[in-house]
Amino acid sequence: MKLIKDGNFSPWFRFFLAFGGLFIMYLSYQFLKGLGMYLGLTIGLVIGSLGSYASQANALRLKPFDNAYKKAKDSYKEEDATKK
Repeated sequence: MKLIKDGNFSPWFRFFLAFGGLFIMYLSYQFLKGLGMYLGLTIGLVIGSLGSYASQANALRLKPFDNAYKKAKDSYKEEDATKK
């Protein structure tokens, strides 16, 4: 059971994040008051946004959670070493 699959969250985890964030927002709006409600709404919004972002990235076939930048960074180090 992997959370990150092919550079993005797995489908079940994206669903859990998106609707879990909405559920946290709903519960905090219904049952909390004052500062607790605002904190719950903010945390739920962040969690839901992360799930929605990952779903959009999957639809566009982007890989936001991939480690490809490390390979590119290492390739520049090899080029610098050959120039010296």
